[in-house]
Amino acid sequence: MNIAFSPCPNDTFVFHAWVHGLIPDAPQLDVTYADIDITNGLAASGQGPEVLKVSYAALPWVLSEYALLPCGGALGRGCGPLVLTKSGSNDPAALSGRRVAVPSERSTAYLLFRLWAAQNVPGGVGDIVVMPFNEIMPAVRNGDIDAGLVIHEARFTYQNYGLTLLADMGNWWEADTGLPIPLGAIIARRSMDLAAITNWTRASVEYAWAHPEASRDYILRHAQEMNPVVAQAHINLYVNEFTRNLGEDGYGAIAALLGRAAEEGLVPQFDLDALRL
Repeated sequence: MNIAFSPCPNDTFVFHAWVHGLIPDAPQLDVTYADIDITNGLAASGQGPEVLKVSYAALPWVLSEYALLPCGGALGRGCGPLVLTKSGSNDPAALSGRRVAVPSERSTAYLLFRLWAAQNVPGGVGDIVVMPFNEIMPAVRNGDIDAGLVIHEARFTYQNYGLTLLADMGNWWEADTGLPIPLGAIIARRSMDLAAITNWTRASVEYAWAHPEASRDYILRHAQEMNPVVAQAHINLYVNEFTRNLGEDGYGAIAALLGRAAEEGLVPQFDLDALRL
């Protein structure tokens, strides 16, 4: 079976057991490690693999072909994308007319940013530049762009680049809605055995928790940030009970985000019932 997910510690932690043949009766995986912008594009193209990790924000474009699995993804609290600058300002108005780098036009990070900016940035931001997430902080530091919207382990390392936090999209979303933040989703082609794929994914999550040391070398080999302490902090933040099972709170958060985005014309209209298997 073909699968695509990022080389970030939370994804490699979640899928380590399945990738290494440790889940009984699960098929062998042929893995493509790719940035979220690439996996979002693969899913939208209709030519993607059977299973992918994508942004929740990308779901409205792909739900006719792919189903959202109720496990394996990233959703939680205190784990939202950050807006960084090197100016030291914490005034959202400082972004008016400025160039901002984002990790994907269909990322949850960018969707949250657009909803936030509509309320907080007078006149709106200027140019939006899409670049791989690991290139954003150096670009802000070097003055190539005015601000960067960052995800993943950047939450733990941005101070190393001399950058300052202007706004936390997660804090804004949680304060505005009281809901957790939907970030990354695991999807599978609707033509597949979705119940089996769900069970194998959940078994891989549970194996990872039961054997946390087993995946360490695999995680560090693929991580953008090789510091083991940072990699573990990343896992602790993004792999949680929602990764085992979205549950009603998880589905409620996803429906709230995408429903609001559809009302604002930021994503296509779609049937929210299509989010559930």
